[in-house]
Amino acid sequence: MPTLLTHFRTHEVPLELSRGGEPGWGDAELHRSARLSDPKGYALLALVPGVLPWQRARVLLEILAASQDGLGEATRATLAKVTRALMFGLPPAYALRALLALRRLRANHKHTTRAIVAFVLEHPDADALIEARRPALVDCLEHALGRSTARTCARLVTASDAAQSATAGEDAQSATASEGAQSATAGEGARLATASEGARPSTGDEAGDAYLRRSLLRFTADPATAIARLRKLYGPGTYGAPAPQEPPAPLDQATEQPPIVTPTNRGDIAATLVHLYQGGPAAELRPALAGYVARATGGLPRLAAHVAVVLDTSRSMRGYGDREWALMSQALALRLVLGKVCERLTVVETGGTAQAPAGSADLAVALLDALAAGPDLVVIVTDGYENHLPGDLARVAATLPRAGVTTPVVLCLAAFTRSDDLTLRHPAPVLPHRPFWHQDDFAGLLPWMFAYCTAGPDWIRTTALARLDGGGR
Repeated sequence: MPTLLTHFRTHEVPLELSRGGEPGWGDAELHRSARLSDPKGYALLALVPGVLPWQRARVLLEILAASQDGLGEATRATLAKVTRALMFGLPPAYALRALLALRRLRANHKHTTRAIVAFVLEHPDADALIEARRPALVDCLEHALGRSTARTCARLVTASDAAQSATAGEDAQSATASEGAQSATAGEGARLATASEGARPSTGDEAGDAYLRRSLLRFTADPATAIARLRKLYGPGTYGAPAPQEPPAPLDQATEQPPIVTPTNRGDIAATLVHLYQGGPAAELRPALAGYVARATGGLPRLAAHVAVVLDTSRSMRGYGDREWALMSQALALRLVLGKVCERLTVVETGGTAQAPAGSADLAVALLDALAAGPDLVVIVTDGYENHLPGDLARVAATLPRAGVTTPVVLCLAAFTRSDDLTLRHPAPVLPHRPFWHQDDFAGLLPWMFAYCTAGPDWIRTTALARLDGGGR
């Protein structure tokens, strides 16, 4: 799982569609293998915060192109939810590219048809999308329903509209002669017009109604809206209409982007810790700190694992000047969050203490001490400056596999801003590493580090399912 998740977060290559050819994506086999080994886990992994949009589009393509024969009802239901989350959580252009690729692959299962109809006719921004991307959307719909079927549906709706207009005109003339004709006009004119009012849409012809229900409306949860959108899809377009760019239901929470970064605008937990470090009133700040940690971890499941944290508490973690306490407070914030999420947490400090950072960090010895506790995962939290025997951590990390130590070890690099240059701050390049500077980063940092331990996949799956049901982060 760690390899696949890292790929999802680093391989941002667009999905190419050449004229007349199959879609081009060099990592197709990786996606196919992952889906075959665990269809549900593969789909849910796309919901992890930080997964790149083009990778999510690939997952959407893969799960819609594949048959669901042999899958249980629960797995199919989860795949349907993930499909909908991806279609409406991706920028429309990305999702549309994946749906167009299905046509090239000639993939047309029932779940594929249902998904395409939902995207074309139920997308929250469908009206604007139809204006801007009408030919592409028509291609998608005609692939899903069949060209003849889709166009017959459109003709039925158009013919009914014409008949309705004619009836309305005749009734209007009659209304001048008789006030009683007005009620008849209302009754006739209510046929397809009632579509916008929530009633069952009708062509006014029983056979036409049956054809629409059988060929189109059974795939949609909102038949009235679907009829209205179908009418628009096959109507005259507007040249040069702008296409919506933003996803209507983003998969990742918006992150804070302060124009000027200070030690106190990098998340509530770290800001409160900074005030405590600076001598603020503990009686007020500590309850607030507990509340912020509880809020940050609310809805997250417990990780059924023993995690050991090597916490760099050296002098460099304290910093100085305008950045004083910034790194130490963010590292301690991560430690507090892990303490709430992990079933068991062991902390090994190196240098001074979290309350009084001092001296130099002996990360290598601290790693060995952490491993001695027998954890399932070791997380080294540091600023990346190995100011005690530089290179020692890299040598120890390289030796561990040869010594038979298989416990995964990851490195979390505390930074002041997103753009910090960390080139010279990798004390052990062989270890998986990831920077963090803001509390918002924890949403992606936790699944990344947990993916390396045995209990991690279950934690990621549970978290993603909670997000699908609207109860998680």
